[in-house]
Amino acid sequence: MKRPGESNPKNVTKQVARQGLGRTGERLAAEELMRRGCRILERNFRCGYGEIDLIAEDEHDLIFVEVKTRRGNAYGLPEEAVTIRKQRKIIQVASYYLDVHACSERSWRIDVVAVQLSKGGKPEGMRIYQHAVTE
Repeated sequence: MKRPGESNPKNVTKQVARQGLGRTGERLAAEELMRRGCRILERNFRCGYGEIDLIAEDEHDLIFVEVKTRRGNAYGLPEEAVTIRKQRKIIQVASYYLDVHACSERSWRIDVVAVQLSKGGKPEGMRIYQHAVTE
């Protein structure tokens, strides 16, 4: 019998699998951004407002990157998971980062990277949406 406060082992297993899927997508996204000439400044930046997967820069902009990864297509496209609520959170975290790092005058944008994996976990495609989220 499960005691109060104990996690369900099935839920823990699913959570670990999701985290692994997310890390794989973030790694693939970072590799692609670097291939395109971006420099990765931070991974998984967290604050009281939430979390941003990647913070990068190219020659012009500071880039806040939300990475969404899906295995198969049973739950739709990865980019469809960036809801209005998630967009607001990303803007809050980006604003906080800009304030803390005293770079609020710098040009910046929010991009979404959608990573599609096969059901077996092999990369099938990646779409990068620049300026995907605006205030």
